[in-house]
Amino acid sequence: MASTDTKADDLAGLEAGLDALDAVQVRKTPTREILLNKVLPPVVAVVLVVLVWQLLVWVKVTDDYKLPPPAAVWDSLTEMWVQGTLLEVIWTSVSRGLLGFVMAVAIGTPLGLLVARVKVVRAAIGPILSGLQSLPSVAWVAPAIIWLGLDDRTMYAVILLGAVPSVANGLVSGVDQVPPLFLRAGRTIGATGLRGTIHIVLPAALPGYLAGLKQGWAFSWRSLMAAEIIASSPDLGLGLGQLLENGRNNFDMPGIFLAILLILFVGIAIDLLIFSPLERRVLRSRGLLVKS
Repeated sequence: MASTDTKADDLAGLEAGLDALDAVQVRKTPTREILLNKVLPPVVAVVLVVLVWQLLVWVKVTDDYKLPPPAAVWDSLTEMWVQGTLLEVIWTSVSRGLLGFVMAVAIGTPLGLLVARVKVVRAAIGPILSGLQSLPSVAWVAPAIIWLGLDDRTMYAVILLGAVPSVANGLVSGVDQVPPLFLRAGRTIGATGLRGTIHIVLPAALPGYLAGLKQGWAFSWRSLMAAEIIASSPDLGLGLGQLLENGRNNFDMPGIFLAILLILFVGIAIDLLIFSPLERRVLRSRGLLVKS
């Protein structure tokens, strides 16, 4: 009887220890800590970059028409804002990029699952996807213009050819990293076929899939910029790529720097607003990130 009580006490102690390990300390992060740790560092970095930029202008490392001062770029930004074209130019490119990325996810996800789960398909298509992922997206612009003409179809074709392989390969990598124990446990409870894919494979492969999505967006955005720079036409509207190309044609260095900074800003904003929260949520759901 005493032995039984001892075992019960040991089990209770073990359960209490496991509960303590699983417990995540939840606390509200003070506003001051958020400002110091998350807001202040990037602000300081931007200020330092602008100061170094201005210093290079002051010491005349090159001619002013080659390296414009920050004030000249700010004047170009202000002029576009006053004319009401700034948000329109940004939205033209952002809407194309996001729609193309959504289409790439819709195509790349089932393709990645097919390649990951069917050996014959992997042997046939896997090397092609890897080759396409390493191929610069700008290479597709010329044939896309010839095939589809100077319209939005060219833009979306270039985006898909650049982003679909990244999304598919990301999912393949995530599926390959799923522990076999998960698959056997799924089969034991009857989660096979499509049900096993939805409830076992995809959730377990989510970190790798998310990495593929982030890379897919990067490829989408770069592909779009390459297409907009090369396929310039009044019928396509003015996007950030066309803005950059117009600056080159007019030898407008402040306009060129402004276009580069806007392209960089959009890429960072999409990552901070969409992918970073998704990544934190996935890590938090797996106990790898402390809630705050």
